[in-house]
Amino acid sequence: MSLAYFWIFLFLLAASMPVVFALLIGPGLSLALDGEQVFYKTLLSRLYNGLDSFPLMALPFFILAGQIMNAGGITRSIVDFSQAMIGHVRGGLAQVNIGSSLLFAGLSGSAVADASALGKIFIPAMHQNGYSRPFAAAITAASSVIGPIIPPSGIMILYAFIMNVSVAGLFAAGLVPGVMIAIGLMVMTNYLARKRGYPVANQPVSWRQRGVAFRRTLPALLTPVILLGGILGGVFTPTEAAAVAAVYAILVSVFYLHTLQLKSLFRIFVSSVAQSGIVLLLVGASVAFAWIITVSGLAHTVADGMASISNNVLVLLFLLNIFLLLIGMFLDAGPAVLVLGPVLGPMFISLGIDPLHFAVVMCVNVTVGLATPPMGLVLFVSSAVSRERVETIAVHMLPFLLVEVLVIFLITYFPVLSLALPRWLGFA
Repeated sequence: MSLAYFWIFLFLLAASMPVVFALLIGPGLSLALDGEQVFYKTLLSRLYNGLDSFPLMALPFFILAGQIMNAGGITRSIVDFSQAMIGHVRGGLAQVNIGSSLLFAGLSGSAVADASALGKIFIPAMHQNGYSRPFAAAITAASSVIGPIIPPSGIMILYAFIMNVSVAGLFAAGLVPGVMIAIGLMVMTNYLARKRGYPVANQPVSWRQRGVAFRRTLPALLTPVILLGGILGGVFTPTEAAAVAAVYAILVSVFYLHTLQLKSLFRIFVSSVAQSGIVLLLVGASVAFAWIITVSGLAHTVADGMASISNNVLVLLFLLNIFLLLIGMFLDAGPAVLVLGPVLGPMFISLGIDPLHFAVVMCVNVTVGLATPPMGLVLFVSSAVSRERVETIAVHMLPFLLVEVLVIFLITYFPVLSLALPRWLGFA
């Protein structure tokens, strides 16, 4: 079987065809050109099997939970709590932006949801407090990539599904890298705030006021505790945890905070179904594409090509990071994981790289790609919210991208940073 499907796929992507159709048309045309129409039935079977998966049901539930919490005003309580805790430092509002992204990550698992929900709050507020709009949009985009790294994470669920690794173990492995990115962004923001004279957001508040803010946001803060505690403690599976998150979000928003009416749930359900349908169709198409990658021998071709450059694992890991960062500039995180995971994963695992270690390195790489020009999705979201040009935001992003790339190389060459927690919990 030839590699024509791969070149057709790349051509269709360059022609701006939606990824899901490129994933299906590429193999379909290739099989016709090669006279291998007998494999059409297998291709369609793989497409269906890619959708027919119990672990994959976690994605629609997490999408639903994130939408309910956002519509229920839980995002606002997170912002208030972050501002009460760190709003008094130099550049405080930018720091609150990062802190809110860290907390919001435990609810949504989506960089786009983070950039959209928090961007609408912070970008106008930061501009009114003396920050430039491009800088406000840049810090919003940079901090939003924490969303898919801190569990629950949609990207990690996709990777775990297609590469058959533990979702719970991958969730545990993502905690430390996510926190490292948040701390690195805060350090860089502190440096820029002092250099540029950015203002404080507010005067220090009393511990009593902080306690009030904490109580208001406690239901939101308990969400990741319940989810991770239940998953890592063996109380429920990641799929069941996603359903628990959705039910918990309804209970908190409708019956505890009274910020969401029951009649509003129908609109949220419809929106969640639409988003879930898009994601699941993409997964099914990617599973079919991954199958043809396997039978065509492309993975072995790539492995042999990289091995011809060097047989040093450290050099190959460096090349992997550069390659994934470049891919992230043009391809969305979900398709990148689904298409490249089956190609690159087996090679590096055969070289002795721990499957969870490789999984985290890949997931963090493609997630950071969401904030890199020219095609970074959260850049476009931040641009739409701030009404600033993408290229202007990208210039202000450079110091923050430097921090995120540094974290990528740290977790690449020091596996203990991401593997210590999963090993302690018995997953690696």
